[in-house]
Amino acid sequence: MELRVPTRKDEGDWRRLWTAYLDFYETKVPEEVYRTTWERIHSGGEFEPKCMLAVVKTQPVGLVHYLFHRTCWSPANNCYLQDLYVEPDLRGTGLGRVLIEEVKREANAVGVTNVYWMTHETNATARKLYDRVARRTGFIEYDLS
Repeated sequence: MELRVPTRKDEGDWRRLWTAYLDFYETKVPEEVYRTTWERIHSGGEFEPKCMLAVVKTQPVGLVHYLFHRTCWSPANNCYLQDLYVEPDLRGTGLGRVLIEEVKREANAVGVTNVYWMTHETNATARKLYDRVARRTGFIEYDLS
């Protein structure tokens, strides 16, 4: 297994994995969001989304999206782990943990110590992993959309 930043050649696999993630949450995004996100991933901007692919035998099988952002609570940025996906037949193999650890390494490399994320309360499989690798904060999300 290797972890790597996607190249332009990986767009099809990235779309496949991200679509599967969105399908899991029973949602869709328009084509414009796919195009914009893909371009942002490759822009290199400090606050643009980042992506890492988990690859097994040359086949991308997992992805993580994350981004750095400012905070009023610290001079250092925060890191929001936005999307984490591993193909269903590889769940429980440690790939999710490896992707989370890589985000933590990437964050630490730029001086960011706070990595956080959310998941849906019904996502029991992911929550088993999250309860082992992170601290549950107790905060409840609200949304104005």
